Amino acid sequence: MFESVLPVASSLLAAAPNPDAPQPVFTNDAVVLGILMVILGFVFKTSHSENPFWKKFYGIVPALLVCYFLPSVVATLGLISGDVSKLYFVSSRYLLPTSLVLLTLSIDFKGILNLGPKAIILFFTGTVGIVIGGPIALLVMAWLAPSLLDVSGPEAVWRGMTTVAGSWIGGGANQAAMKEVFEVGDDIFSAMVAVDVIVANIWMAFLLYCAGRSESIDARTGADTSAIVALRDKVEAYRNSIAKIPTLTDTMMVLAVGFGITAFSHVCADLIAPWIGETAPTLSRLSLDSKFFWLVVIATALGMIVSMTKLRDLEGAGASRVGSALLYVLIASIGMKMNILAIKDAPLYFVLGGIWMAIHASLMLLVAKLIKAPVFFMAVGSQANVGGAASAPVVASAFHPALAPVGVLLAVLGYAVGTYAAWFCGIVLQVVAGGG
Repeated sequence: MFESVLPVASSLLAAAPNPDAPQPVFTNDAVVLGILMVILGFVFKTSHSENPFWKKFYGIVPALLVCYFLPSVVATLGLISGDVSKLYFVSSRYLLPTSLVLLTLSIDFKGILNLGPKAIILFFTGTVGIVIGGPIALLVMAWLAPSLLDVSGPEAVWRGMTTVAGSWIGGGANQAAMKEVFEVGDDIFSAMVAVDVIVANIWMAFLLYCAGRSESIDARTGADTSAIVALRDKVEAYRNSIAKIPTLTDTMMVLAVGFGITAFSHVCADLIAPWIGETAPTLSRLSLDSKFFWLVVIATALGMIVSMTKLRDLEGAGASRVGSALLYVLIASIGMKMNILAIKDAPLYFVLGGIWMAIHASLMLLVAKLIKAPVFFMAVGSQANVGGAASAPVVASAFHPALAPVGVLLAVLGYAVGTYAAWFCGIVLQVVAGGG
């Protein structure tokens, strides 16, 4: 799921709409943005309401999950479309890096190091789950529906699955790499993009649900959450110690730092990625020729550097609050990309993707239980693989905004191992399918 929840292919579709795709009722992005913002305003207003119905409702369903789900309902009804709208592309390229900068202003490096090895263990567990889950899912479907393996050549199912593996281990740059490496046909690629988006978003919805119940889950499993609580409380205490009523100047400075660093990151990414692609094409296996990779890495790194200067005090003026607001716009645009009715177009492929994700999820839950890891590590470790740099901080911030940088750092790790792990998965898929 792209350098985030949605693959590069999806964002390209957003930038260049498919003329054959059914047109939504509203195609003007000003209208689409207004609809998404009204949804977000409605969720925030009702989630803080004292009305007994809303208190009971949000006691069951996390508000963040509703922010993500309602846009998907509107998209499924045909009112808006993530494939036609450019909002996802804009929010992932402009708002996301700015959000990452503002969310890392109050980062506590020592606190993150004190989280221990369980986060890394679960991240690599997630990677293994994707690598072995694909071939197992293909074997199961070959038994349930042998016709699935009848097609050979570029449109073979196993070839399309390699692009999902790339997307689910590192993001869209890796997905694009697998498409080229395994010479994937356009038809099967398009079908697998839909599988990628729908299945990965459903899993993300489950993780957001778990985030809303993390305390009770951790209590039942006996997980040690002391390091997470300490990091959260330390960052929260720092924020409270410098909190003030922000002036217009304060808010403009927050925006200047966030968007200024984002602009500089784009400049660097636009220079570095093509240069690597031309002078060291072999490094493309590490996604080092991806502009989005460098955008996320540079924005995060500069955010961390700024957190060591006096600009860190901008947190008192609400830097993380502004960053969170931008992140919610991204969440709504992610939800807009999921049209649940797409499942009817290729049901066998979605069953295949569901089995694959179930294997990944089962392995994550099993290892988390065995090592008594907090649900936070399980959720972020999984999403750093399946979602990448855009959605891993979304899931992390669902636990607490102070924890968003943990998701970013793990997602960057996903870029490093993603292409190699996806390539290996592709080779195994080829063997399972008989090499057709």
